[in-house]
Amino acid sequence: MAHADIGGLVIETPILNLITRERSKALSAREWKFRLAGYGYAIKDVQGAQVVTKLPQGVELGVLPVHIH
Repeated sequence: MAHADIGGLVIETPILNLITRERSKALSAREWKFRLAGYGYAIKDVQGAQVVTKLPQGVELGVLPVHIH
């Protein structure tokens, strides 16, 4: 499952808002990823970028902007 076309995928605004909101609530990156899993999303590291995926299929939704890490 190492697909990752890190090109021009843009994350939809409602999903990006959810990810940002959950990051502000989490005390650590590990907790943040756990919280996102509860909503059906995951973040994987690919070629130095963080890619948001939809669980359980692993469908890539887009590259996470650097300011959110």
